[in-house]
Amino acid sequence: MNAFPARLLQITSHADAERELLRIGVDPSGIASMGPKMVSRCIHLTGLQCRQANVLKQEMLALGGDAAVARGSVACSIDSTDVILIGTEKQLAKLCSKLAPQPFGLPALAGLLLNALAHFTITPTVWRTSRRELALTRPLIMGILNVTPDSFSDGNRFLEPHQAVERARQMAAEGADIIDIGGESTRPGASAVPAKEEIERIIPVISALSETLPCAISVDTWKSQVATEALAAGVEIINDISGFTFDNTMADVAARSAAGVILMHTRGTPATMQQDTNYRDLVGEIIQSLRSSLQIAADAGIQRDRIAIDPGIGFSKNAAGNLEILRRLREFTGFGVPLMIGTSRKSFISTVLDRTADDRLYGTAATVALAVANGAAILRVHDVRAMRDVADMAHAIMAG
Repeated sequence: MNAFPARLLQITSHADAERELLRIGVDPSGIASMGPKMVSRCIHLTGLQCRQANVLKQEMLALGGDAAVARGSVACSIDSTDVILIGTEKQLAKLCSKLAPQPFGLPALAGLLLNALAHFTITPTVWRTSRRELALTRPLIMGILNVTPDSFSDGNRFLEPHQAVERARQMAAEGADIIDIGGESTRPGASAVPAKEEIERIIPVISALSETLPCAISVDTWKSQVATEALAAGVEIINDISGFTFDNTMADVAARSAAGVILMHTRGTPATMQQDTNYRDLVGEIIQSLRSSLQIAADAGIQRDRIAIDPGIGFSKNAAGNLEILRRLREFTGFGVPLMIGTSRKSFISTVLDRTADDRLYGTAATVALAVANGAAILRVHDVRAMRDVADMAHAIMAG
């Protein structure tokens, strides 16, 4: 028998590193020093000057890390290059210190890198709405309430106000933290509904629930007129599938109300979005779009702790793209705001499992568990009771 057995360790966070170091009896000063060396990061920087990239390459190599750059960068025979920094958190932190006195705008880049590293290390603990603070100590469950005749999974089931109110109360009893009320279907191919009709569908439901429902109420709309009426009726979160890009006054409405906001990525309206699902760099392009939406929110004066983001599963993505987003979900946590995922009963599950919309519970459960494991803080679902258990169990495993 081997007297010196060896095994691999999975270290993805400071908590993982600290646990293993404590297990073998390392002293506190050693943990503080060695913990950041055990967590590796790859950080993608876009559109750097070659001279900037060359400095980063040299400094990372000197620190024992590395930096990937495009061919031609060293000789400056190309105009610009993306850079992938490869190193431990300790090496990357030291890089930022070494960039501080450098020319070529590198001190500003160091500030951006430190900010990104902080977001990876410290996750948000609360999400603020206009009425409360929602603790992020466990995943939040957002129950879907479609007050529509044509939603892909539950269209026409809750079109009557009394049916919708009863369903909302049922979801709250099953463990929902938020009820998301929508009066317009955003399924692929759906046509837009006039704001007046959308308002007529949702306001009676919101008014009936706003003073008695124990959980938060969200409105699923991209129209500022609808959001304004919904906020007046008691809504405290705006869930905008366009990330503030369809209606240029929506950000101002959200800022004035101090509502929580969810900024989602899509490309094109629901009527057209599935006509173009090809991307050169899927995750990179989604992240760039979400960055633009976050800037719109900041320019309107919306505080960062009121914002969540959603990469938009099923919106202008094909099945392979949806699976890629879930596989790489951790990359979206670098914004330092809560991450929402909406996979519930969606068609990509059928592509994999060949199931109808009302038979995708287990497929949805798999996506919810993996989303929680990869950093999702909010899960938008139809089946609240089941997904409450799935999310809580996945969270318990990951939190240790």
